Amino acid sequence: MSFIKIYIHLVFSTTNRIPFLNSTQLRVQVWKHIKENAAKKGIFIDMINGYEDHCHCLISLSSSQKIEKIVQLIKGESSYWINKNQLTCEKFSWQDEYFAVSVSESMIGNVRSYIKNQEKHHQKKTFTEEYQEFIEKYDFKM
Repeated sequence: MSFIKIYIHLVFSTTNRIPFLNSTQLRVQVWKHIKENAAKKGIFIDMINGYEDHCHCLISLSSSQKIEKIVQLIKGESSYWINKNQLTCEKFSWQDEYFAVSVSESMIGNVRSYIKNQEKHHQKKTFTEEYQEFIEKYDFKM
């Protein structure tokens, strides 16, 4: 039997960073749906949260899962569900791009805390500022 434990911190935003998810109630509903739907598809989301214009997920990958496919399933299905249930005034969509980095076992607690505290975090910092910090911290080439 193989034992796999690979954690990924995934971040994706709404199209053009439009604040579609502009209420706590709506965000809770969307995050709950994403987590439940992902579980039905064999995707383990350890933690999910976000703010008006983006979503953070801590995902544990299995040996047969590809990040690209997981992101496609999460974003595609949740956009469809949000629009089908008319949860936003305008047509909802996620931006094509996303950010994903591996998380070491020793940092799981920190990432969980960071994701859990998104509401508080974004009282001080915009998603654009947060995004730029990720780009610099993980040395992504633009």
